[in-house]
Amino acid sequence: MKRYVSELIGTMVLVLFGCGSAAIAGQMLGTVGIALAFGLSIVAMAYVIGDISGCHINPAVSIGMWIDGRLETKDLLAYIVFQCIGAVIGIALLAVIINSAPSLGGYMATGLGQNGFGSASSVGLGAVGAIVVEIILTFVFVFTVLGVTKKAENAAVAGIVIGLTLAFVHIMGIPLTGTSVNPARSLAPALFLGGQALQQVWVFILAPVVGAVIAGLLYKGLTSEDA
Repeated sequence: MKRYVSELIGTMVLVLFGCGSAAIAGQMLGTVGIALAFGLSIVAMAYVIGDISGCHINPAVSIGMWIDGRLETKDLLAYIVFQCIGAVIGIALLAVIINSAPSLGGYMATGLGQNGFGSASSVGLGAVGAIVVEIILTFVFVFTVLGVTKKAENAAVAGIVIGLTLAFVHIMGIPLTGTSVNPARSLAPALFLGGQALQQVWVFILAPVVGAVIAGLLYKGLTSEDA
């Protein structure tokens, strides 16, 4: 249970500060600033809960770890449930904060850092393009996580590497889809906003899962002693 609660807290922090930076200060921070908010959230949590739960705080990462044999099936399911709960709590806190600042006009006006394609994409990226982008970005992120956490001697730098990797995939992905690479992070704001965000969220659940599966299978194949 300590591991599950840790995943809940970690995901809550990631979503609150990452999505919060996009919703509240996105115009001031720009793409790089928002990307760093997500990345630094990972860095902070990695050094707090990494020794407890592994600091997945992302169903896609948990799926990759499960494929590589580092997470049992029962733990995979529990991790995903608690990650989603943590994401919902993070978005709920963000909504309360935004609604407490009258000048912001409420969270329906600011958004909640949701993902989107088509008219919801800064560059008008279509659904197929969004699926391809999210598969690629998630693959790169999960592949990196699997590699850097494989050896115990990397523990001191793993959090920094993972955080920087999350930041750099956001730098490319934010103008395209807002960058998901994390189904829990995408589902929570969509549930609160409804409408287009909820209609499109299937892409940001499906594509990261596919990217994670590809990363997990490829990494396992490359590191297998039989390979």
